Amino acid sequence: MTTTTTEGRPASQPRKAALASFMGSLVEYYDFFIFGTASALVFNKVFFPEISSGAGTLAAFATFGVAYVARPFGAVVLGHYGDRIGRQRVLVFTLVLMGVSTFLIGCLPDYATIGIAAPIALVALRLLQGLSASGEQSGASSLTVEHSEDTKRAFYASWTLNGTQAGLLVGTLAFIPVAALPEDDLLSWGWRVPFWFSAVVMIVAYLIRRSLPETPVFEQVKDTVSDVPLVVLIRHHWRSLVRVILCATVSVMSTLFSTFALKYATSDFEVSKSSMLLVSVLANLTMLFTQPLWGMAADRIGRKPIFIGGAVGCAVLAFPYLAIITTGSFWAILPATLVIQSVVYAAANAIWPSFYAEMFPARVRYSGVAIGTQLGFMISGFLPLIASAILGDGTLGWIPIAIVVAAFSLAAALAAGTARETHRTGTMDLGEKRSATASAPTTTPMTTVPA
Repeated sequence: MTTTTTEGRPASQPRKAALASFMGSLVEYYDFFIFGTASALVFNKVFFPEISSGAGTLAAFATFGVAYVARPFGAVVLGHYGDRIGRQRVLVFTLVLMGVSTFLIGCLPDYATIGIAAPIALVALRLLQGLSASGEQSGASSLTVEHSEDTKRAFYASWTLNGTQAGLLVGTLAFIPVAALPEDDLLSWGWRVPFWFSAVVMIVAYLIRRSLPETPVFEQVKDTVSDVPLVVLIRHHWRSLVRVILCATVSVMSTLFSTFALKYATSDFEVSKSSMLLVSVLANLTMLFTQPLWGMAADRIGRKPIFIGGAVGCAVLAFPYLAIITTGSFWAILPATLVIQSVVYAAANAIWPSFYAEMFPARVRYSGVAIGTQLGFMISGFLPLIASAILGDGTLGWIPIAIVVAAFSLAAALAAGTARETHRTGTMDLGEKRSATASAPTTTPMTTVPA
């Protein structure tokens, strides 16, 4: 039975919201990231065998990136319905869409069986994955922020990204035994097993998510939401939208870790696939602990110093990280990844669910975060393709890639510097014009300030 307030609205359930966001993000990004791993390890041979090895790798990474093209369109549609009919129902839809499309990828015949229809079907299902992912983190962060106490929003919202790391962790664990199979088994049936397993994880997350009530904040403002929230967003909140787009480009570091570095280390410097996958497992496992700690810190000292520090750190450390990859040493790559990914990048990663969501009022929050992040994430989606194209020869060939990553990370830090600090702003005042009470945290939603 759903608990209600004295006004008849559903009561806030921050812990259940954080759990639902964690599990939903786990499923979404388990599914999304196993595609990236498969792109780096097997898709060039399974779906693009008729072209050269290098061109096949580019084609596989392009297929990985195509989902990021679909994501802004999905963000517009899912953001519209998330602001119009509520966060919870849209999040259930995104979960089912991702689970079904991922399972079907595992069922696809290869190029040798059905020819050109195989990569076409792969791209179509990848587009559906992109549509689903476009509304997941934005909706989950909006839902969790709106269920949370004012003084713990960053901590609870950080579990949205913990779900993302858990999804990558589970996906990587699923690929470790698969990657160790003989190549014939890996290319015929082995790579399919992680895709089929997504159905099991999806069912568990679905049962949790469907029982969560709508947020009390949305219930309070739903009658004042515009018929077309996108128009209100662009007309009145375009500065915040542009800011989120630029801040979201810090995600290039995530793709650098999860996709490009895996291919670079295993193909150019003879690090074993299993070793690099183990590095990913340990790094993402560590992030499950560091990200909530960064969230707690942001609730005490603010979102901006944590996010900006993480983004600047990424810009500086991209250079030594790629240099260390060229050593081919597991024992050098492991601690470098733990520091750069699990501590430095984790700072910006943990904070953005609360930082971005708090830039918008509730009536356009889902749309603002969804569209802003997905436009920014497009850069990270094509980073493996860009990196493969600009990668030079020899042990210094990584320098152009480090420059690109550093440039986007610094752009994110500069954009974050223009934002308003919100860690002491009451939930119902977020994204609104400053008022006398805007700086005082509240524990109960108050009346809404018109946009």
